[in-house]
Amino acid sequence: MLTSGGDAPGMNAAIRAVTRAGICNGFKIMGIYRGYDGLINDEIKPFTTENVSGIIMSGGTILKTARSKDFITPEGRQKAYDNMVKHGIDALIVIGGNGSLTGAKDFAREFDVCCIGLPGTIDNDLYGTDSTIGYDTTLNTIMDCVDRIRDTAQSHERIFFVEVMGRDAGFLAQNSAIACGAEAAIIPEESTGVDQLARFMERGIRKSKKSCIVIVSESPKCGALYYADRVRKEFPNFDVRVTILGHLQRGGRPTAHDRILASRTGVGAIEAIMQGQRNIMVGVRNNEIVYVPLVEAIRSDKPFDKKLIKVLDELSI
Repeated sequence: MLTSGGDAPGMNAAIRAVTRAGICNGFKIMGIYRGYDGLINDEIKPFTTENVSGIIMSGGTILKTARSKDFITPEGRQKAYDNMVKHGIDALIVIGGNGSLTGAKDFAREFDVCCIGLPGTIDNDLYGTDSTIGYDTTLNTIMDCVDRIRDTAQSHERIFFVEVMGRDAGFLAQNSAIACGAEAAIIPEESTGVDQLARFMERGIRKSKKSCIVIVSESPKCGALYYADRVRKEFPNFDVRVTILGHLQRGGRPTAHDRILASRTGVGAIEAIMQGQRNIMVGVRNNEIVYVPLVEAIRSDKPFDKKLIKVLDELSI
């Protein structure tokens, strides 16, 4: 097993679950350090129950993680496969997000090896699972930060644009906005043909509010700084501030929800191998474990519930 890409709270709980469920069912478990780079560089060690004792409550990943440039190359993947053969590894469990599971899909197809994915990403953008490992913890982290920012926003009668992670998915921004009582969320799912800032300014702040919070999904072109600059130019009478939460969102002790999700999917990965499943992601849908083909899991069109936009609009008047 390995963890790859960005770290997510609950990865350690998943590592623990895979290790203990695997040993319980007669498997020899190997931990691969530093993601796919570790598989290429032979950073592979046997894991026992002692290796994962006392880690369920810890953020980050004890296996470390990396974004591997070498694994993208045919030569890198060949080295990775050779090391799997060298150690007698019959199945590879990858805990990570979209890029990590894409790598697993390509690797499985190229060398006909069994790859099982676990959805470890704070973005919640993997198709076929209701939630991903780390998403709930990150929501709670954002909520805690925004609760604190709200005190200053109200005291100084300011507009705060708070930028959160999520890449091309607005799940974090929209749901954290609802959870912390923000006045608006600017998300990629609503960006086509809609000036979200103009709609928000006309609907709320200019009529009744002197302070507010706007949650913005990160974007290289239209992030929180972009919208703050627009307000300063278009509405110079408002006092505007920006807070970019950044990597603060990734760390911390995983919530009960993420620990349970990681544990269930970790056990599900071992069960999938025992059933002869190959090249799937283990997810949870309607509180049931599901097996999603990797090619489906990495789809870019995970459904976004547009009703959440209406909920936020009505509650932010």
